[in-house]
Amino acid sequence: MITRRQFLAGAALAPLVIRSRTSAAERRPNFVFILTDDHRWDWLGCAGHPWFRSANIDRIAREGARFTNAFVTTSLCSPSRASFLTGRYAHSHGVKDNQTPLDPSIPTFAQLLQKAGYDTAFIGKWHMDNQEGVQPGFNRWIAPKGHGDYYDPTFNIDGEYVRIPGYNTDIITRYALEWLRLPRTKPFCLILAHKAPHGGFEPAVRHLKLYSDVEFTPRPNVYDTREGKPDYVRNAKRFERGTEEYEALVQRVKDYSRTLAAVDESTGRVLDALKDIGVLDDTAVVFAGDNGFFFGEHGLLDKRAAYEESIRIPLLMRYPPLVRPGSLIEPMALNIDLCPTFLDLAGIEVPRGVEGRSWRPILGGARAGGGPSFSTNTSATPRPRRDRRFAPSAPRGGNTSHTPKAAAPPSFMTLRRILSR
Repeated sequence: MITRRQFLAGAALAPLVIRSRTSAAERRPNFVFILTDDHRWDWLGCAGHPWFRSANIDRIAREGARFTNAFVTTSLCSPSRASFLTGRYAHSHGVKDNQTPLDPSIPTFAQLLQKAGYDTAFIGKWHMDNQEGVQPGFNRWIAPKGHGDYYDPTFNIDGEYVRIPGYNTDIITRYALEWLRLPRTKPFCLILAHKAPHGGFEPAVRHLKLYSDVEFTPRPNVYDTREGKPDYVRNAKRFERGTEEYEALVQRVKDYSRTLAAVDESTGRVLDALKDIGVLDDTAVVFAGDNGFFFGEHGLLDKRAAYEESIRIPLLMRYPPLVRPGSLIEPMALNIDLCPTFLDLAGIEVPRGVEGRSWRPILGGARAGGGPSFSTNTSATPRPRRDRRFAPSAPRGGNTSHTPKAAAPPSFMTLRRILSR
């Protein structure tokens, strides 16, 4: 039986416990955004891949959530990366191809987090028009010019070019871990932007023989009829078994998978570092690809075309205060949503011009509101469809409209994906 003295002692401590829990809940989260290059949505164990092993990346899904309907609005490296950063479509941020720089006057989530007191770092591939030097919004900058090289790459490190021996994925991971382990009192935001598994695929030496014994089975639409398709599809290659084209395709698939293996290792090391320094559960970890990739579907290689293999991406998130372990989030999510999501979680006003929407409602299990649709752009000027994918969270004074004002020329494609739930 509890004594009066024990009861009073417990009652005296209760406000301290409540206050401690409240302060933890109100603490601004850290952010780690891990971005891969040309990473197909289905090239993960947690997405059901039959032989590709991704235990560390899968850990994010197991301890957090996997978005089952995630897409990019432009299936090309630079425009997509600019959309992640700014929350805008390509026709709005202006990066319409890989040769266009990102206008520094357009705010990114990194700039706004930095202004709000976050310690920020960009480590990895920036790419946009070979932009050189430290970009706005980052206290730490480590990036190559353009794509960079897989082996012995040259990086711009806070304004100085340094050639570093070793393998690209391992190098940027090492720098990321060093930065994460720095003593700090501020919340932080790390963008770890991989070159891998962009072609030409160059695995780490330790992975050169990986997957040698697996058999690649092409998807059925590698052999579709192509009737009624555009000329570039009707005239594309045929990957018939036994041909040189088919054998080259199999080799590409295996080298792609081998190149991605180092990213999986990197992801595990980042998660372990966050745990070791005691901030894993206080950090919103997002893993995504900048676009998908074709492995012969519709006769195509590369990306760009607005087929699912090209525009659908892996998207995972771990953040225990809002995301239940093992969640599958079905409402559509886009790359333009990352920026307003991070700002929303940090309590920062979303600036006017942002066209994405925070994931906060669907992290908590909200269903899609209305017919989901979006635009996938192949030029810089199309007007996207009005987006009704899910209800926005309570506005913080910023723009919550998805109605851009640019005129719509005929040269664009609009994807409309209706989720029947």
